[in-house]
Amino acid sequence: MKVESYLMFEGRCDEALDFYRRALGAQVTMLLRYKDNPEPAAGPGCAEGGGPGPTPEMVMHAAFNVGETQLMASDGMGSGQPSFQGMSLALSPANAAEARRYFDALAEGGQVQMPLGKTFFSPAFGMVADRFGVSWMVVAPQ
Repeated sequence: MKVESYLMFEGRCDEALDFYRRALGAQVTMLLRYKDNPEPAAGPGCAEGGGPGPTPEMVMHAAFNVGETQLMASDGMGSGQPSFQGMSLALSPANAAEARRYFDALAEGGQVQMPLGKTFFSPAFGMVADRFGVSWMVVAPQ
């Protein structure tokens, strides 16, 4: 059994995937749009006229790797209101220099919750919510 993170970007999934490619070197390994669903009756319907729900071009399912970790993502129901509360993704770069690079990239357009700095358990630890509201804890090893 595995537990994997599934991020619902509510209409901003393409933008998020591009951001994580640039910021973290993410590699998208799978992408399926709502229009490509082989069984449209089995999933949520698409909004053709701009109403509520996903549009055919939105991402139904994506998988992407950040380092050794696979994450999954979707536009969900396309509400335009992503909400990532009560959770953080922990990023473990190889050293303090990498921690700084990733932290600064994630902070671009986001909100620093705790500046990256030295702690008793790490030479570089910080917390940041990226531009989509996903909370990250960046921690370099001792």
